[in-house]
Amino acid sequence: MLKEDYLTAEKSLEIYYKAKKYSRDRQLELKPDRLALLIVDMQDYFLKEESNAFIPSAPVTVDRVIHLMEICKTKDIPIVFTKHINKNSDAQMMKSWWKNIIEKQNPLSEIYGKFNTKNCTVIEKTQYDPFYETDLEKILKDFKTEQILICGVMTNLCCETFVRTAFVRGFEPFLPIDLTAAYNYQFHLSTIINLSYGFTIPVLSYQIFRALEK
Repeated sequence: MLKEDYLTAEKSLEIYYKAKKYSRDRQLELKPDRLALLIVDMQDYFLKEESNAFIPSAPVTVDRVIHLMEICKTKDIPIVFTKHINKNSDAQMMKSWWKNIIEKQNPLSEIYGKFNTKNCTVIEKTQYDPFYETDLEKILKDFKTEQILICGVMTNLCCETFVRTAFVRGFEPFLPIDLTAAYNYQFHLSTIINLSYGFTIPVLSYQIFRALEK
């Protein structure tokens, strides 16, 4: 598996322009009073270098995600964190495919320490899909959510699955290119292109910040 520290401003812009031609002329239109921020699996398991699952480009997204959280808090936009936690009894294909699972007793299962989860909702999930056997859909509907900003890891696994299932359930998802990370550039690019064709528009963090700060 090739791991790359690829998520520079230049590479993010390159992905944006490669994907933009697939989303036709759709424009970013946010509804702050119907918006929720979902931060996916930003756990030590993926963000600390000593972990075998470390994603080299994930740490560079952290400060930008925190900035987005701060904006959302000023706008009373709800924030939800997901944590991927498995037991042998609920891992299903996750154990079969990856061999290792993230168990609750593993210290690396905790949300990365730079994130302040106070006044945020935290849910545990067992599969790529954060809607699977969780209360997430009810939580979002209680918030009267219509649009979801999705950040976190990995771009091509949990985040991509989240965008697709959110879309199917009637939410309008956004996956900012430089607020998510995969193991390498090709995984990231392929996901953003595929999603831009049928599920969401490509967008960069500064465009989200600008839209929310108007």
